Amino acid sequence: MMKTLNASRHRPVLLAILFLLGILLLAGCGKKANPSPTAQPTWTPTAAIIAASTATTAPAATASPTSANIQYLPILRHPGRTEMASPLPSPTPEIKPSPTPTPTATPFPPGPPSKLGVFVGRNDPQLFDLLRTGNLALVKTLEYDPNFVAEIKRTDPDVFLVARYTPLPHPDFNNWDPIAEARKFADLILPIATEPRRLASIDCWEAYNEPVVSNEAQMASLAQFEAERVRLLAEAGVRSCVGNFGVGQPALELWPAFFPALEAAKQHGGYLALHEYSAPYLWFGAGTNQLNPEADERDEGWLTLRYRKVYRRYLQPANLIIPLVITEAGIDGLVGNRPGPGDARGWQDFGPFWQAQGAVKSSVFGFYMEQLAWYDAELQKDDYVIGAAIFALAGPTGWPSYEIGGPWLAIFEQYLSVHPPR
Repeated sequence: MMKTLNASRHRPVLLAILFLLGILLLAGCGKKANPSPTAQPTWTPTAAIIAASTATTAPAATASPTSANIQYLPILRHPGRTEMASPLPSPTPEIKPSPTPTPTATPFPPGPPSKLGVFVGRNDPQLFDLLRTGNLALVKTLEYDPNFVAEIKRTDPDVFLVARYTPLPHPDFNNWDPIAEARKFADLILPIATEPRRLASIDCWEAYNEPVVSNEAQMASLAQFEAERVRLLAEAGVRSCVGNFGVGQPALELWPAFFPALEAAKQHGGYLALHEYSAPYLWFGAGTNQLNPEADERDEGWLTLRYRKVYRRYLQPANLIIPLVITEAGIDGLVGNRPGPGDARGWQDFGPFWQAQGAVKSSVFGFYMEQLAWYDAELQKDDYVIGAAIFALAGPTGWPSYEIGGPWLAIFEQYLSVHPPR
């Protein structure tokens, strides 16, 4: 009885000794008792936004040239293995631009030689795509690098090329010496214009961009400057465009004061340069398209086709019909007293308005091209018009809504392709 009681008293000690011996044996075999589970790699989905190409099934009239369908694609990422490659290079969501779809328009039918051209702010290969049609009438350029202008003429020897020296500040017409300023201009531009490649390529040089004259004395003073400038440049074999007035400028009654400049241009093989814009449509202000529903300007206009008022009322009676180059043209919401959205500027801004009016049947630029085709048809009626430069292809900084380059240019190129070379 006593032995049994003693064994029972020591049994817990014996059990503890046996348990410790078991642990030691397991350790000697390289095992771990009750091992904790090791963390396993897990794949977690991450959303990335990828801009996919727009389908061509949507009507071109409602599709924006820069629209994109957004698709959410799962991307598998490993949370603890930085060396694991992922389907996209960045571990954070990113937006990838898709190729911009080319808008379509009803192909334009064949027509007579076009008088449309382009305004360019810099060298851009898109210009040469247009030049290779052989049907671009006019190029107005702010970039007059000699290699660039020579290449323009090599690509299309018949295109009319106008250049402007851009850093020229506007004068104070009330406090200047026009003859002295003309000589300063000649001293500045002649070393540039007489470089052999420029001299062989550029058909005329402008002076001030869109000068604003408010009375007859200012107009006469500007005419003195232009006449002297034309003469000085002509002595070196450089031809000039005079005027370069902005849209709706100058007041019609001021034109007789400008006759000395036109006479000098006529004598020295020069040209008259004007700008013609309108909005919300290119024909607003012409014919019956007036704010006053009872007004009718017939085949003339106050904005576009304003040049006909100048030639018919003033230049023709004075025997001063000289060639006209419209060195800027197109849609411009900055013209005053017009209908349409007040904050719109270039043609791109007017797209929603045109669509809301039901005017767009193909694409927004297709409708703009229809307006330009209307303008072109009017220019073709006047032999003295050399061409009109659409503002702008590769335009200067600050005018993005006027830009006609990119995918839209194919529509213009198709239009030119069905008009025979000049």
